[in-house]
Amino acid sequence: MVPGTSRSGATIIGGMFLGLSRKAATDFSFFLAIPTLIGAGVYSLYKERALLSTADIPLFAVGLVFSFISAWLCVRWLLRYISSNSFVPFAYYRIAFGVIVLLTAWSGLVSWAE
Repeated sequence: MVPGTSRSGATIIGGMFLGLSRKAATDFSFFLAIPTLIGAGVYSLYKERALLSTADIPLFAVGLVFSFISAWLCVRWLLRYISSNSFVPFAYYRIAFGVIVLLTAWSGLVSWAE
């Protein structure tokens, strides 16, 4: 993938290009994200296993529950929105944000170098 490219945006556009409706392509994109996010989370925990203890389990459980609820609410809202609206506002947002990033990098206001 190209850095800065939205994985979900790419899968939604690909699905629509293949003839899926906006809602079906968006559903597919979010279902496709589930194993990816679980894998990334498990891998991250595995890499930091030396820093974890059993006392951290309740904190992880609370974080997992609340992140699941907030993600579910956001995805539910987006799927309802997409079923009756287009992706045009999201395209405008991405273009505007990209212009802001380029202008701040060009002006030297923010250094994006590592």
